[in-house]
Amino acid sequence: MPASFDLEALKAQAVVARTYTIYQIKNGGKHENADVCDSSLCCQAWISKENRYLRWEEDLREEYWSKIVKAVNETKGKFVLYNGEPINALFHSNSGGSTELSINVWGGNFPYFKTVESSGEENYSSYSSEVQVSKDVLIQKMLEKYSGFEINFENSECIKILEHTDSGRVKKLLVGNTELSGVEARSMFGLKSAKFNFEIADNSVNFSVIGYGHGVGLSQCGSDTLAKNGRNYEEIIKYYYKDVEISE
Repeated sequence: MPASFDLEALKAQAVVARTYTIYQIKNGGKHENADVCDSSLCCQAWISKENRYLRWEEDLREEYWSKIVKAVNETKGKFVLYNGEPINALFHSNSGGSTELSINVWGGNFPYFKTVESSGEENYSSYSSEVQVSKDVLIQKMLEKYSGFEINFENSECIKILEHTDSGRVKKLLVGNTELSGVEARSMFGLKSAKFNFEIADNSVNFSVIGYGHGVGLSQCGSDTLAKNGRNYEEIIKYYYKDVEISE
């Protein structure tokens, strides 16, 4: 989460990041010699203070670092519980206007995830993006996973969205003779989210993408909007996770 975000949003991030780590310690098993790793593709991203400073403008470094320390210290020992147990406190950058259920992403049905509107996210740079995939590259990527893949680009419906989730993300997509989940298409074609539309051009398929991330749990941009509208970190967390308590 950018350090430029509101302090209450940073506090919410601190609590959910801490909760996620505690959840991994209690329920992990991904790694033989560690509870959690620093890969965002597996567990949770991490960066050293020194490398963080290199990415900030020099005149903002002390201010931003102090703000992060304040967010952590003012929520010290706080984490999120559901029925007395730490939650799998997933979060993402920008939900594109509404969050997603975990069952539509990974298949796990956690009762504290819910689909909620997340307003104001269109004001952030992570809200929308464009990806152009050449037809040759698309065919290559599909054949790498599906050896029997075929597509006829002369057919106007050779790529077709078959189903959306309640949050507006693509649930099922037909590409040629092969059906993909929206999550699989996102990964295969390098899209920032599964909330997308597309257009078939002369030599490429052009994707218009809304949001950034899997969309489950807390939205960082949505949290910043809520904080700017006067919500504190506990209210932000309870907005994105259903029937949870914040405890020590």
